[in-house]
Amino acid sequence: MIPEITPTALKQRLESGDTTITIIDVRQPWEVDICRIPNSLNIPMDDIPDSLDQLPREGTIVFVCHSGQRSAAVTNWLRMQGYTNILNMAGGIDRWAREVDPSMRRY
Repeated sequence: MIPEITPTALKQRLESGDTTITIIDVRQPWEVDICRIPNSLNIPMDDIPDSLDQLPREGTIVFVCHSGQRSAAVTNWLRMQGYTNILNMAGGIDRWAREVDPSMRRY
């Protein structure tokens, strides 16, 4: 089972001042240009294996994509690499736009 967090729960943690969360958006740059969660870091899915040095070992990493599929695959792969401080955002940025920020552009 892939550990997940809902967009609403993530927003609540961010609003509570939780500074231990890093959001990694694994979509392609053109997708991030359409919409993004503020302060997220864009590392496309295919670049994750070569970008492990950019992933913090402290705190919680939340992976995001469009619908939650790619970020779930990244979360699962990283768990196999020994990462334990990681979560997939269920439903992706599309669910974030529907539940948290209806003004966000969708595609």
